[in-house]
Amino acid sequence: MKTLSETWFADGFIDFELKKYTLLAYLQEVNKYFNEAKLYPQLADVIFHYNNLVAFRENKKYLQEQFPKKLTGIQIEKLQLLYEQMIEDDELMQELETIMHYSIATMKTTISNGTEIYEMVEQSISISPIGIIPLDTREGYLFLRNTNAKQTKVYQYRLSFFERHDEQYRTLKTNFVDSWISNIVNTYENIKGELIRNKTELPNPAVYSIETNLSYPVEETFLPIAKRSFVKFLTAA
Repeated sequence: MKTLSETWFADGFIDFELKKYTLLAYLQEVNKYFNEAKLYPQLADVIFHYNNLVAFRENKKYLQEQFPKKLTGIQIEKLQLLYEQMIEDDELMQELETIMHYSIATMKTTISNGTEIYEMVEQSISISPIGIIPLDTREGYLFLRNTNAKQTKVYQYRLSFFERHDEQYRTLKTNFVDSWISNIVNTYENIKGELIRNKTELPNPAVYSIETNLSYPVEETFLPIAKRSFVKFLTAA
């Protein structure tokens, strides 16, 4: 898909019409994916660019505080220099303000389109434990299934913790294991038993089913939303 650089609004010739059409070409492709109900990585990418613009408009120092992993030191320096130029150059400042005002409003509309799909899928999801759940739920399996279909996709998951700015965050990594056709033989309990027998590195795994009655692309929509919902589920437990 078309992409924008992290500093796209400051790259090259700073002209409103030029940046407008650059942005519209990018968002047109993003919306094409949204129309196919494919949210990721497009939604996260648009949100990053939106937050980047808001942070730059509000205060240059937030760029380094909020996006240390996404922006390089060279990019931050470039934006800091541009910020200083804005203060000294009224015409440049006005052009950038026009670009940012238009871009933030336009991106916000696209983000709203994506979040509507996100919320619809999130609200349709139900999470249930399969069998007895061990005290340690940091590693195990997720059974993903559209209840209108017969296929159950199984992912091995691992929950990790890290701290940043005195706050603790959780990250969930998943690896696809296999698919099972749901029938009277391949019940969730039987699939769990087969996994325990064949994958001895997890003799007592935590296993959860994550179901939805909506048909959405698994990798681009259902799985990433399921992962976020699952982390919320564990946090609330």
